[in-house]
Amino acid sequence: MILCLIATQLVQAQTTYKLATGQDVYIKVSGSSNVHDWTMMSTVMESKGDFSGNGENITAIRGFSFQLAVKSLKSEHATMDSRMYKSVNESKYPTINYKLISATVTPAAKGKYLVASKGELTISGTTQPISIEVTASPNFDGSITINGTKKIQLTDYGIKPPSFMLGAMKVYNDLTIQFNITYKK
Repeated sequence: MILCLIATQLVQAQTTYKLATGQDVYIKVSGSSNVHDWTMMSTVMESKGDFSGNGENITAIRGFSFQLAVKSLKSEHATMDSRMYKSVNESKYPTINYKLISATVTPAAKGKYLVASKGELTISGTTQPISIEVTASPNFDGSITINGTKKIQLTDYGIKPPSFMLGAMKVYNDLTIQFNITYKK
């Protein structure tokens, strides 16, 4: 009986997962201006998290962190990239960071879990509390895929929405962050 209890606790123990690489791992930042919509994307980031469960189920997430080099975000236009790097003061603040404070995991559909998370997002040296709801899905190979979308505003992070060409082009304050990230043991 004692061996069964110990084995159950070990199976549901917390395991540290690290970011997997591949084409399905990405973060996109989208916005718009008075001229056109735009998207920047990165497939290069660092992240890890402590997931609890038994491989098929997720019961908790703790110790989750995420780091993205600002210069890893790329659009279709190098000029736009350099303007964005300047707007977020990349030379002084080269990374965007997220640190989980708490998460509540709730079973959603078969093989999927809704994670209501609270954390701290740091952009351009300014840290703000942020709540994000994501979907977590355990995969057949033991990995876990997390995806979601969050809207933020530049001014919340001390970033003035940039304008170019003597104000003829103005970037709007709202951004949408979309991500699909896979973690492996």
